[in-house]
Amino acid sequence: MRIKTMALAAVLISGGLTAGAQSNYDAKFKSYPTYSGEDLELTVNSTGTHWRLWSPEAQEAVVNIYDHGKGGEPIQTLPMEFHKENGTWTTSVPEQLYGKFYTFKIKFDGKWLNETPGVWAKAVGVNGKRAAIIDFAQTNPEGWENDKGPQVDNFSDVIVYEMHHRDLSMHPSSGVTNKGKFLALTEEGTISPSGEKTGIDHLKELGVTHVHILPSYDYNSVDEANLQENIYNWGYDPQNYNAPEGSYSTNPENPASRVAEMKEMVKALHDNGIGVIMDVVYNHTAENDGSNFSLTAPGYYYRHREDGSYSDASGCGNETASDLQQMQDYIVNSVKYWADEYHIDGFRFDLMAIHDTETMNRVAKELKEINPSIFVYGEGWTAGDSPLAVERRALKENVSKMENIAVFSDDLRDAVKGHYTDASDRGFATGKPGLEETVKIGIVAATAHPQVDYSKGNNSKFAYASSPEMIVNYISCHDDLCLTDKLKHSMKDEPEENQLAAAKLAQTIVFTSQGTPFMFAGEEIFRDKKGVHNSYNRPDSINAIDWANKSKYRDQFDYYKGLVALRKAHPAFRMTSTDDIAKHLVFDKIDSSKTPNLISYSLKDNANGDSWKEIKVVFNGASESQGVNVPKGDWKIVAMDGKIDPQAGLGNAKGGKMTLAPYSALILAKE
Repeated sequence: MRIKTMALAAVLISGGLTAGAQSNYDAKFKSYPTYSGEDLELTVNSTGTHWRLWSPEAQEAVVNIYDHGKGGEPIQTLPMEFHKENGTWTTSVPEQLYGKFYTFKIKFDGKWLNETPGVWAKAVGVNGKRAAIIDFAQTNPEGWENDKGPQVDNFSDVIVYEMHHRDLSMHPSSGVTNKGKFLALTEEGTISPSGEKTGIDHLKELGVTHVHILPSYDYNSVDEANLQENIYNWGYDPQNYNAPEGSYSTNPENPASRVAEMKEMVKALHDNGIGVIMDVVYNHTAENDGSNFSLTAPGYYYRHREDGSYSDASGCGNETASDLQQMQDYIVNSVKYWADEYHIDGFRFDLMAIHDTETMNRVAKELKEINPSIFVYGEGWTAGDSPLAVERRALKENVSKMENIAVFSDDLRDAVKGHYTDASDRGFATGKPGLEETVKIGIVAATAHPQVDYSKGNNSKFAYASSPEMIVNYISCHDDLCLTDKLKHSMKDEPEENQLAAAKLAQTIVFTSQGTPFMFAGEEIFRDKKGVHNSYNRPDSINAIDWANKSKYRDQFDYYKGLVALRKAHPAFRMTSTDDIAKHLVFDKIDSSKTPNLISYSLKDNANGDSWKEIKVVFNGASESQGVNVPKGDWKIVAMDGKIDPQAGLGNAKGGKMTLAPYSALILAKE
């Protein structure tokens, strides 16, 4: 995610709170009555239209009814009645007001606050300032009642492809008609000028199991009434958590369009065997005092310093308080709503460690009751300090306190390509020695392994995952320099062929490691972002994928496609228990002080029921060729010198001394 200042990641919050201390200001909120009924904030049924607003400290509350999503005066203002026992305000009319819009307004501390659509608006007008009353049954695409995503037995079976709606389709070379829209991913048969598959057909060709789509809820930074301005944003500035973003619809003025078109996108992906993971940002809001949270229950939903100012573990001006009951219920019920109404198959939590482990456990448990295949993972860190006690945070170090939740491995990321804070820093895959043990931590998915010395780890000093299914392995994502830009900078004195080779090696490490592999959209065709690391509000000229790259770098694409196919076909790379990894994954003894940037290991004894009796995996991250001793036997060459063929193989080998090209992987299999 974007943070306003990188310094926040390195310093403690000043001016009051120490880590893990709750302010007296926040303590009072624990005494508030709470309400988690399904009738927050709008219900339309046979008896009429009904509203229920949670606002325990409001002195008065009203609902304003409008004919339109923007402009004009209210056609009706309804006073609301207070229910002290649960802190809610209610009112009703006997008509079903489909097609109308509404806002809430409360009187607090003697003053009327600004209008708000509330925190539970599920449909909104243009720019999300007014909630809309629509019939959701009318937004379902044909066959929606039978729609479902791919079945997931184990998280390690998932292959994640992270994308942004605009990035995938905005470039003129995409061949997509509905550029930058939900509907872009419903278009089949799209091709680049050179005839290469793009869009959803490209995803199918590559073979990934799930797309992770950057924020798709209604966010704050794009003016939906002026889409001709082509304003770009990643969407990490939440406004309405439970309504889709209007700029991704073909008609933001029509509240039902964004709902229907997002469902069409989900169904099209499901029909093609691809799951949909939604990036969610419950850790902060785009505004402070002006947010929907603040305009309905001032102060409650956030953490504060002793002086009442907002604490800021998000680096974006505030942080929400998942440890308070109403906020915890909100997060849980919100993801359940997306899973139920939109058939979402997974959730990626931004800055997940701002939330507490209890909340995240509830999230996973209740989502699994809706769909056992739902995958939940997140960033196991914050962007600054928080009043929430460290032992309660959903940190990567605390992932073993959570069930059915995974965290990103920054261990593998930084060790393989070089540290994210220094563009010029190299990693194991680009020739920097001394990172072998940290790479091994990634290979075993941060689980306890008798041959891995965690004291030598750069980022982590202990085995923090009790299962490989708790780890998501990746080299790059939307944040920071993407892999191509990182390589172009850190290897700028080397030819592009070396950069391409290093990219293949880096992803080979990701796709053969235990845990869940995750890749950033377009890197399979050597996509860059012109060297911009924080491109959250940069134009399409920086962010859009140029599909001409697919023919230019077809060899790169074919290699990535081969990695996906290899992983899907061979469960040895997808073990689900720490004991199995310790038993079946055996590292060869290599003295890294004498032979740096060389890692060799075997997956033995038909690991995890694999058809291959033994798999030999070797990585050479050095800038020169290096040899490795392979046991004698009849080996099939699966990958070598930047080529891969998991089915027929690239030939046979008898073992003995084998040589790896610079920046390359060797994968051998014994039937």
